[in-house]
Amino acid sequence: MNDTVRATFHGFEQIPLREYAERAYLDYSMYVVLDRALPFIGDGLKPVQRRIVYAMSELGLAATAKPKKSARTVGDVIGKYHPHGDSACYEALVLMAQPFSYRYPLIDGQGNFGSSDDPKSFAAMRYTESKLTPIAEVLLGELGQGTVDWTPNFDGTLQEPSFLPARLPHLLLNGTTGIAVGMATDVPPHNLGEIVSACVRLLEDPDASVRDLCEHVRGPDYPTRAEIITAADDLLALYETGNGSIRARATWTREHGNIVIDALPYQVSPSKVIEQIAAQMRAKKLPWLEDIRDESDHANPVRVVLVPRSNRVDAEQLMGHLFATTDLEKSYRANLNVIGLDGRPQVKNLKQLLAEWLTFRGDTVTRRLQHRLDKVERRLHLLEGLLVAFLNLDEVIRIIRSEDEPKPVLMQRFGLSEEQADYILDTKLRQLARLEEMKIRGEQDALDSERDRLIATLGSKAKLRKLIKDELLADAKKFGDARMSPLVAREAAQALDETELVPSEPVTVVLSEKGWVRAAKGHDVDAAGLSYREGDRLLAAVKGRSTQQVAFLDSKGRSYSTLAHSLPGARGNGEPLTGRFSPAPGASFQALATGDGDSRFVLASSHGYGFVTRFENLVGRQKAGKAIKTLTPGAKLLQPAPVTSVADDRIVAVTSAGHLLAFPLSELPELDKGKGNKIIDIPKAKLGTERVVAIAVVPPGGSLAVHSGARTMTLSFKDLEQYLGKRATRGGLLPRGWQKVDGLAVA
Repeated sequence: MNDTVRATFHGFEQIPLREYAERAYLDYSMYVVLDRALPFIGDGLKPVQRRIVYAMSELGLAATAKPKKSARTVGDVIGKYHPHGDSACYEALVLMAQPFSYRYPLIDGQGNFGSSDDPKSFAAMRYTESKLTPIAEVLLGELGQGTVDWTPNFDGTLQEPSFLPARLPHLLLNGTTGIAVGMATDVPPHNLGEIVSACVRLLEDPDASVRDLCEHVRGPDYPTRAEIITAADDLLALYETGNGSIRARATWTREHGNIVIDALPYQVSPSKVIEQIAAQMRAKKLPWLEDIRDESDHANPVRVVLVPRSNRVDAEQLMGHLFATTDLEKSYRANLNVIGLDGRPQVKNLKQLLAEWLTFRGDTVTRRLQHRLDKVERRLHLLEGLLVAFLNLDEVIRIIRSEDEPKPVLMQRFGLSEEQADYILDTKLRQLARLEEMKIRGEQDALDSERDRLIATLGSKAKLRKLIKDELLADAKKFGDARMSPLVAREAAQALDETELVPSEPVTVVLSEKGWVRAAKGHDVDAAGLSYREGDRLLAAVKGRSTQQVAFLDSKGRSYSTLAHSLPGARGNGEPLTGRFSPAPGASFQALATGDGDSRFVLASSHGYGFVTRFENLVGRQKAGKAIKTLTPGAKLLQPAPVTSVADDRIVAVTSAGHLLAFPLSELPELDKGKGNKIIDIPKAKLGTERVVAIAVVPPGGSLAVHSGARTMTLSFKDLEQYLGKRATRGGLLPRGWQKVDGLAVA
């Protein structure tokens, strides 16, 4: 039955789905690559751009003509040549008319064609008018001179050019971007004069290297006054490989103490830059700036004014930070991937691009000259027959009047060709009678001379090269202009460290028992007298600077850090540290410290083990913190004790049983992390009931305050000698009545 059913179906092919999908996707990808996304090296245009320019020329919209509605152009393009969406077609038309998008715009737009602040803010096509610019003549001037191949349009009713006979390498002049299937292109725009100069160099010296050509093509030339700061060696590498990147930077000046940005990188809008800077100001990351204003107008398309807080602000340093953190400095990808003369996409270096375009131009000029030569020879042939008719005018008239078929008789009688006979018969008698022999012979002489020149040029490669060179230089003189994007050797900008952007002010960081933190301005703060949430109270407070890091240590021995200026002020209750960090379940914050990276602290636990460590070891950017202190089971982390001098300071530890021990700090090891060594001895039998209450580091000349309830006993550096002992010993017993110690403080 299956054989019978299969035999009844005819007119289609049965293939596996995998094979069909592979073939269909390949066809689609080739269409996108060749007919949509990548430009042709000859005229540097994508199909939609080529069809727009050609349709406008067919509508008579030359630079000297009156513009017509853009909707008329778009209608012709999508109705005759490009059966795609009208909005996409109109957007391509607008892009070619925007002087901030195209280095050499091909279309002269009248009406709202967008702005550099918002390129897509253009009016609808029914409101705008457009025509071609004078430089479009470079693409269209030789179109009707036999220079291009013609192909049927999508429905076969019209012919359209496969490419335009560009007299200049338009691909490099305006550049292009496109994303195809599996490949992309990013060709930056260049200066017309520089490109023509490189072409002339290559015509005169075909062995010139890319380095030689880069003596003429110094780098891209965007339609903006922003600086190109890419190093010359990097630009050379880009042109040698066809891949690389270009970095552009905004330009600025000082004006009455303000910073005025007057040029932005290519395709960067002033509003976006202002938004980026304002976001930093709102986040208090730009304390140097007081205000930002957008004063851009028609006369000054880019004018962004930055108002510093004072004249002491380093403008160079501030702008360097903004270059690194905003679009005031931007990098552009370059990928010179184009469709070559062989119809295949390929990434080409500068020499390959120019050499292949010159080959295209040579073929175009050859076709133009041959087309003209054919026309000249045809005209000479017709003039020769016309001269015979003039010299034998009476007989010609007699033959025409008397013969039923005068054409073969004329051909036989005077030895004329069919074309000559047709031309004579098509010429009006009145016009034939007016012709004079001298006029005919004069035109023949002029055409003979032109034919000789054409044949000589076509037969000589040197003369053909000279003609191409002369035409290139003539177009460069007519359409060339000065470079817009200055090339300036500068280092890439570096963002300032967050601490450099914040004024250094004294602060007191306060931590509560329930893990709420805040930073009060100044060092004369009564931390215990601040308001706390119900059921909460002061745990610890440290004095530091707003530019310093603050480290918080939890009950698992992990350290977390943040900048002091980022903490909330002391007007409220602060914020919970669990909102900033992610401690382990069940962990609580028990201590804090602040200082510079080289500052040293003693980290100790309530079981009497500790070590000296640098503050930088407590600093970590991980939200989950970093392990710093190994704690024995049941031990608590004590408030870190700041060190003045490892060699001269004494460390003091006191237990809940009133035992106090002092010994040289140099006996304690310096570690990056770990458990440390025993500081004071607590008998194993008493570990459950006795613990280390506090530690302190006393410098020479300093004194130690021992707090017991509401009372305080002060011990000088000399008084501590009675409690001196070896590390890890029991220490001396404090006097009766002072053995219940609440804490230690160094004065």
